[in-house]
Amino acid sequence: MRVLVIGSGSIGRRHHDNLQALGASSRLVSWREAGLGGALAAMTDAEAVVVATATDIRLPLIEAAAARGLPVYVEKPLAFRPEEVEAIAEVAAPIADRSMLGLMMRYHPAVRALAAADRSDVFQFALTIGHDVTQWRANWRFSDSYAARAEGGGVLLDLCHELDIAACLVPGLSVTRVESLGHPAYPGIDVASRISLRGQGVVGDVSMDYLTPKLHRRTMLRGTERTHDFDFAAQAYRVTDAFGPHDLDLPLERNAMFLDAMRDFLALSQGKPTSGNPLMPRLDLCLPSARLVADAWSQRAFIGEITKEIP
Repeated sequence: MRVLVIGSGSIGRRHHDNLQALGASSRLVSWREAGLGGALAAMTDAEAVVVATATDIRLPLIEAAAARGLPVYVEKPLAFRPEEVEAIAEVAAPIADRSMLGLMMRYHPAVRALAAADRSDVFQFALTIGHDVTQWRANWRFSDSYAARAEGGGVLLDLCHELDIAACLVPGLSVTRVESLGHPAYPGIDVASRISLRGQGVVGDVSMDYLTPKLHRRTMLRGTERTHDFDFAAQAYRVTDAFGPHDLDLPLERNAMFLDAMRDFLALSQGKPTSGNPLMPRLDLCLPSARLVADAWSQRAFIGEITKEIP
């Protein structure tokens, strides 16, 4: 299968390499070099398209692919403005059931275990993620990245997997409040955010930051019958019920999630059987999650600033 990958940053290159590993014929096109005209011209020979560009330029690419009947794999988040989510949903409707959103955490064995667990007793939840952004990658500067741009950047969008996980585990969530911390060097960028959420008989929050010295990533579900305390950074997954605590063995190789997601996309785009993952992020089924992310971004209230140097 011939797949066009638009966007040659780290995630675009990962998708390009994984597609080749899966036996697809992948062509990688740099958005900065090709621009819209070059990207559209490259679609001529493609059977599917991976959109791995900055968030604010995806709508015309998705629209063009849909007009050609080409299924798309779109990196997360789908969009950061509620109105753009709806615009993408409209133009992508003809291909949405053959397309996917890049929510690869839905393939994490611990997320799948949480989704399969009995959560009927849950009344409260908390998801957290954070790490010092200056430590992310060698030879990489935050100030040079898409994340430092007011239009489509910031930690809420960058680390929105946790919002998607919350949406998977507690369907029907809505945003009640978003408190963010900014930075004087990056106007309009949130370097830490806390999103308060509520569902039917359930309340919780999702917090993320660019600041914590050591990586943390944790999901807690509190219920009347059991508590799930999943530490993704330590790969320690504990369930506590009336019989006491017990730990789950859920090993992970990180790139396996990307491979599994791309394998499902290739199958889905060709009308072949997929892996059977009930959380598979088919585009049309991911719209509630995409709306939740955009709604949270639009409700950010900046309550202060962090002065830590972020080059």
